[in-house]
Amino acid sequence: MEMQTYRDGRKAATDAAEAIREALAGLGLPESVWGSVRPMVTHSGKAYVHLGMVRADAAEKMAEAILNSSNGD
Repeated sequence: MEMQTYRDGRKAATDAAEAIREALAGLGLPESVWGSVRPMVTHSGKAYVHLGMVRADAAEKMAEAILNSSNGD
């Protein structure tokens, strides 16, 4: 993979991970929930965000927020 492909993928993954961290913090979830969110880049340069294991109560809040936002609330 070319270095620029990696850099582009890393930037996209980092930006997305930061957006998720901010959203989770905005839901009032503690850093112990969103602190493990990490940007990841595959060998082909594709950007991913690793969310890791999430407590059930945090997953409920996340699901509620997603459902509310998709309902136009």
